[in-house]
Amino acid sequence: MRKTAMTAALVAMGLLAGCGEKSETPEPATVSTTSASPASDNPLLAEWRGDYGGVPPFDQMQVADLKPALETAIAAHLAELDTIANQTEPATFENTLVAMERSGELIARAQVFFGILAGNMSTPEFRAEQGALTAMFADYQSKIIQNTRLFARIEAVRNSTELATLRPDQQRLVQVTYDYFRSNGAQLEGAARERYAAINKELAALSTQFSNNVLADEEGYVTYLDASQLGGLPESFTKPAAALAESKGQAGKYAVLNTRSSMDPFLTYSTERALREQVWRHYYSRGDNGDERDNNALITQILQLRHERSRLLGFDNYAQWRLQDRMAKTPERAFALMEAVWPAAVSRVQEEVADMQKIADAEGAGITIEPWDYRYYAEKVRTARYDYDSEAVKKYLNLDQLTLAMFYVAGELFDFDFSPLPEGKVPVYHPDVKVWEVKRRSDGSLVGLWYLDPYARPGKRSGAWASSYRSYDRLHGEPSVLSSNNSNFIKPGAGEPVLVSWDDATTFFHEFGHALHALSAQVDYPSQNWGVRDYTEFQSQLLERWLFTEPVVNQFFRHVETGEPMPAELIAKLKQSASFNSGFSTIEYLASALIDLKLHMVDPAGMDPDAFERDTLTAMGMPRELVMRHRTPHFGHVFASEGYAAGYYGYLWAEVLTADAAEAFAEAPGGYYDKDLAQKMVKFLFAARNTIDPAEAYREFRGRDATIDALLRDRDFPNDNVGPDDAGAMIGE
Repeated sequence: MRKTAMTAALVAMGLLAGCGEKSETPEPATVSTTSASPASDNPLLAEWRGDYGGVPPFDQMQVADLKPALETAIAAHLAELDTIANQTEPATFENTLVAMERSGELIARAQVFFGILAGNMSTPEFRAEQGALTAMFADYQSKIIQNTRLFARIEAVRNSTELATLRPDQQRLVQVTYDYFRSNGAQLEGAARERYAAINKELAALSTQFSNNVLADEEGYVTYLDASQLGGLPESFTKPAAALAESKGQAGKYAVLNTRSSMDPFLTYSTERALREQVWRHYYSRGDNGDERDNNALITQILQLRHERSRLLGFDNYAQWRLQDRMAKTPERAFALMEAVWPAAVSRVQEEVADMQKIADAEGAGITIEPWDYRYYAEKVRTARYDYDSEAVKKYLNLDQLTLAMFYVAGELFDFDFSPLPEGKVPVYHPDVKVWEVKRRSDGSLVGLWYLDPYARPGKRSGAWASSYRSYDRLHGEPSVLSSNNSNFIKPGAGEPVLVSWDDATTFFHEFGHALHALSAQVDYPSQNWGVRDYTEFQSQLLERWLFTEPVVNQFFRHVETGEPMPAELIAKLKQSASFNSGFSTIEYLASALIDLKLHMVDPAGMDPDAFERDTLTAMGMPRELVMRHRTPHFGHVFASEGYAAGYYGYLWAEVLTADAAEAFAEAPGGYYDKDLAQKMVKFLFAARNTIDPAEAYREFRGRDATIDALLRDRDFPNDNVGPDDAGAMIGE
């Protein structure tokens, strides 16, 4: 992936665009740790060779080569930037901004391998190096930002008469680059400047420790069941659970991993209430067990450092600083959106709990619904109300068929064709990774490659995400895109299909939306492949809507045993239940987003994160029957990096756009496959990337700003509490 002075350091630190809420873990990662290659022939720095404009030599990746590669690459990039900064010619767009965009080839290559090792193939050897490497990156980032001559040249171009002669996308590049340097302390001097750099280095080390603590708790807490404890669990859960247990030396037992994709179905189906509580407590206590891996003290330190750094820049708090260049602009505007949705969502949770309690009472369970009961009794309500259970739907959701469904949508909307490459055609970092060639359907021209890493394993971070190893830009000759999706499905036995839940199928489509965003890019400058955080989830959320379109359902929802299409009766029931349990999903998410923002709006000196979380949720009126999707001690989006810090609200912000855009397709003559509207979507919402302000891009697509009304309709929430001055009018402003 091509990076620039503005983005290379952040991406290398792991701040890749991505998302997802799933998680898991089996087989061992295998990465060589032999002695390092000399810098002159270090494979992590070598020019990528082979077909497709060259591909990463993942088969040559060694942990020992990483540090020398990064040291060499960082030194080379800083030298390039010094050369740009120290020119004697007056600053121009070409000799400053474009020169910066051309710089950093070595770090662009090296950071790809760092990202793979950190996210997909982490080993004890890599983790031993990771803290020092992230501190190195923080120092590198600070040196870029604090290059005063470089910033002076950027500022000179921004204030020059030349600016008015540039194209709109070039003007935006100048402004975004200037804003990035300014907002990250380029104007600081003396002691403040030194302290800012020191804070960045401290934060890098703390975030790495936070992430590794969570990973250790995910790998360290496994619940083993015997055959007498499988009540209610479907075969789609027990078969891979047995294989997992055997791989961990527990033959004859069944393993429940401490990850969402293992925890979630167990809590949905298990009749063993005590075991449900045990699994629930293990999962929601990650990073919060009062041991050497407890993250609470780290969180306080991280918050204090972020707060101090924000004050150095003249802001009252971190959230103010963070949101200045987002669509929301201020924390208050983000709060307005969330608080407009919160009351309706709480009301829906109360209705859902009442329905569950009725079933529990009718069964004579003698219980009051607790958090570990929510999924179990929600499934009972679903079955009673809509006469189907989730396991019946899963029989039609085969991962291979879902992959073909995504390719179908990509062909119909984006003009892309996907063809699988034979094994060994390009290097991969693990045998589970498969690769497809992507071409334009209309003319056969090459777009790039798509890598899929679908299965969980030790050393792979939980969740689902997308990343790119090389992005498109005309400055570098229109290179082919190398894009990747990464999931954590439990690997099945030989010849067994991977059957997934509706939620996991939705996440699969969501992450593919990020890949399509990268593959669609039509930009001149590499840094314009990076966008505004509370907008970047919009495109992927929008693609989720094609999962349940008629062509996808009819062609690809096939029964795993009979091959028969999903019956019309079950399709109708799925549609009827579209907003089922929306109170749970909305509050679970909103609680996390609100806590994230509130944590970053106060002075955190002496804060007890557990107490803050508990007291704040109580004051908000959080229903006692459920918890935050990501409790603070394991909130990796916010504390494992700064990617979503004070910005987790962005999923909801983007969902307002998504619901509004989905209504545009629903109203179009050709529905979700309307050719004219699809072309506008690709042009303005996908291909443009960050060449245009997000609000303007959305207006070009829709003809107006988005409002909250579509979101409330989509979730079947009342909008009685939403007035004309509420969040609806904000989304495009």
